[in-house]
Amino acid sequence: MPSSYSGVEPICISGVTGGSQQLSLLEAEVSLTGKDWHKHPIVTGPDAPCILGIDYLRRGYFKDPKGYRWAFGIAALEEVEQLSTLPGLSEDPSVVGLLKVEEQRVPIATKTVHRRQYRTNRDSLVPIHQLIHRLESQKVISKTHSPFNSPIWPVRKANGEWRLTVDYRGLNEVTPAMSAAVPDMLELQYELESKAAKWYATIDIANAFFSIPIAPECRPQFAFTWRGIQYTWNRLPQGWKHSSTICHRLVHIALEKGEAPEHLQFIDDIIVWGDTAEEVSEKGKKIIEILLKAGFAIKRQKVKGPGREIQFLGIKWQDGRRHIPMEVINKITAMAPPTTKKETQAFLGAVGFWRMHIPNYSLIVSPLYHVTRKKNDFKWGPEQQQAFEQIKQEITQAVALGPVRTGQEIKNVLYTAAGENGPSWSLWQRAPGESRGRPLGFWSRGYKGSEANYTLTEKEILAAYEGIRAASEVVGTETQLLLAPRLPVLGWMFKGKAPSTHHATDATWSKWVALITQRARIGNLDRPGLVEMITNWPESKDAGMSPEQEVKRAEEAPPYNKLPEEEKPYALFTDGSCRIVGKHRQWKAAVWHPTRETTEAVEGQGESSQFAEVKAIQLALEIAEREKWPRLYLYTDSWVMANALWKWLQQWKQNNWQRKGRPIWAAEVWQDIAARMENLAVKVRHVDAHIPKSRATDEHQHNQQADQAAKIEVAQVDLDWQRKGELFIARWAHETSGHQGRDATYRWARDRGVDLNIDTIAEIIHGCETCAAIKQAKRVKPQQNEDRWLKYKYGEAWQIDYITLPQTRQGKRHVLTMVEATTGWLETYPVSHATARNTILGLENQVLWRHGTPERIESDNGTHFRNNLIDAWAEEHGIEWVYHIPYHAPASGKIERYNGLLKTTLKAMGGGTFKHWDTHLTKATWLVNTRGSANRAGPAQSR
Repeated sequence: MPSSYSGVEPICISGVTGGSQQLSLLEAEVSLTGKDWHKHPIVTGPDAPCILGIDYLRRGYFKDPKGYRWAFGIAALEEVEQLSTLPGLSEDPSVVGLLKVEEQRVPIATKTVHRRQYRTNRDSLVPIHQLIHRLESQKVISKTHSPFNSPIWPVRKANGEWRLTVDYRGLNEVTPAMSAAVPDMLELQYELESKAAKWYATIDIANAFFSIPIAPECRPQFAFTWRGIQYTWNRLPQGWKHSSTICHRLVHIALEKGEAPEHLQFIDDIIVWGDTAEEVSEKGKKIIEILLKAGFAIKRQKVKGPGREIQFLGIKWQDGRRHIPMEVINKITAMAPPTTKKETQAFLGAVGFWRMHIPNYSLIVSPLYHVTRKKNDFKWGPEQQQAFEQIKQEITQAVALGPVRTGQEIKNVLYTAAGENGPSWSLWQRAPGESRGRPLGFWSRGYKGSEANYTLTEKEILAAYEGIRAASEVVGTETQLLLAPRLPVLGWMFKGKAPSTHHATDATWSKWVALITQRARIGNLDRPGLVEMITNWPESKDAGMSPEQEVKRAEEAPPYNKLPEEEKPYALFTDGSCRIVGKHRQWKAAVWHPTRETTEAVEGQGESSQFAEVKAIQLALEIAEREKWPRLYLYTDSWVMANALWKWLQQWKQNNWQRKGRPIWAAEVWQDIAARMENLAVKVRHVDAHIPKSRATDEHQHNQQADQAAKIEVAQVDLDWQRKGELFIARWAHETSGHQGRDATYRWARDRGVDLNIDTIAEIIHGCETCAAIKQAKRVKPQQNEDRWLKYKYGEAWQIDYITLPQTRQGKRHVLTMVEATTGWLETYPVSHATARNTILGLENQVLWRHGTPERIESDNGTHFRNNLIDAWAEEHGIEWVYHIPYHAPASGKIERYNGLLKTTLKAMGGGTFKHWDTHLTKATWLVNTRGSANRAGPAQSR
């Protein structure tokens, strides 16, 4: 409504971000359908606040006292002169300017590229033909005769019109490089976010590329053909690798030469901002005058603003905050589940641009990325469907990001966490007077390479390191961060020491320590210790940040060596272990008393080593309580136990011994531990395990004693049984993983929850006959593999295999493929099931009766090839049947190549799918056999 119109009753509304706004209450006629009108109280104000349910309310209207209808959620109307009313702007949608610069000498290709025109979309033929004639009349293109040629690649715009682009991928490969000067889109977003402006305006240059002339000697390389006539570009073409760089540079020079006011530019898109509409209007007018004077053309409909909200680079901007446009949300939520890899990639491309608005984006869409990998077949299952629905829901609930504020009073909070599949982090800001913070971005990724092998501590540090790097791009490197990891394990990093059990390299540790100690701090300057947020991250449904809480840690015990002699009798070392004995899991918890040099232990069955660690803590408390100690110094080499006693125990108790609605593990034991600690002063210290003897202190030696006391002794028969079990599992892992090497087999087993011994795996590999055969085969050179067929005549040697395709209406879903080894002639035989009987029928119908009885047939070790029926048939016909070495690709290289050719041909004939493959199989086989090139005959010609 007009800003001058307001109600008589003032009210104040507070938002979830802690801000407030003065509005007024009045009674007006309201209709959510546009038909039935009823009187209801509403609030009005000069701005459009963020209202829960505004998407629904925008469908409705209300009437002012004069009877005019107004839509909900719109900002106040003010008399603002729009830049689109300025003179000199064009009404022609196809207008092209001509930049007043000398013709540009651009890099010329180092080699001639000539590619024929391929078929284009039928809907594009008429529009592209008209567009070519128009461009020729505007002297953007001209007829030519050139040895170069690239195919046209029409692209449909969002408004339904067509853009003439050319597929210059071949030309781009042989074009010399030049320095790219186009700014990073993310950096532009961060910079615009930091302005926190109230008003915006955008200017889009019309056909900017086509406004830049290029030198005559550079034009032949851009040639393309349309309806038998060859054309080339007189102006900068779209689709060429350097067009964006050249255009951005020339637009920047023109603006700089004209002394343009403050703005941001991305190629041909420009945005200005300010605190008032008049300020933005003046800046916009100045930039438009500069561009028009330079020779560019600007379409009237491409000039937007001044306005309080505007779209730039596809993002909606308002008050310095980044929003996902509603039309984007509607488009994504309307998408149907993908049916192909290409559709899945298109969906991921649509949502991936907004990943910073979505917490844990990478972890949510991981199942979708899995089906797009080349090595994986497209299989859309429940996991993919759940991820698809979840990411669409997250898009609809995504919050706005920003603005980036600066100043001593602004607190920057970085949340980091190391998940099971990767690290994630989010950056928030909170200003004085705000009860909740504002998010600046959410990030996540999967573990790369050896990162999955890191210890829990290292993963937490990795998350903090990546978070600090990302935060530095948003708020700068001079801003101090309040670091909030999920586990309080980073304090010792500020001492510059790395644990002896780390898996990351020393160089990686040095990099972590240097960045974290420089850029982050734990706790406030006036309050030492670790200050953390609650463990539930702020990406909850209210999209707010919970108030900061100071979590008091249990007092840390001093090193045992520095403990006063009179206090050492109250020190205990704990440890726990677990192992399989017979058919049962047995655990043992032990406590070592260093001054008495005595051990107490408890044992049980059916629990894990972590449970044993908890029981050891409970046993230590029992000892202290039984002997009525005034205090207890606990030493453990488990970070989990130390953190639980330092912090988690208090949180668990406050949450009724639950976490995320579920009971915590070993809840009864932890409750007993908490009850005993109420009446006993307990100090806890974590001891680094596995310290070299040269560096070991008394503390480490006592920890070793506790470790020895917790070991489970078993009888020799159990050891023999366990040894056989380890060998059996290692052999299974090695064979199932594909006869990989020692380390690869170890990783494969560990990823599936099986902990194997490296030496056991090495022993299995050493005695593996398949691995020995593979090594022997690898010594044979590739050429020797091909030469082995020279001694055979046509039809004497064949390679066979089965391929699996979608089931037809007749129930057929397999094809027996047979390749003649000397010429590559392909025979196919469709069947319902891959069996030995069908194999024999296929060979008799397609090979023996057509090409004669072969001397040699090669196949893999499948059950449809390796069985008594096949052996008897081969012996009856005098055929030598040879089985390939498993996991040795060169042995079956010929049949695998032809399988790939056949599948590609069938898919092409089915319009990108295997639909009706059974009706296309005969022709596809013929196409494979009659293929060839100018330099090599196909199988049909070589017979």
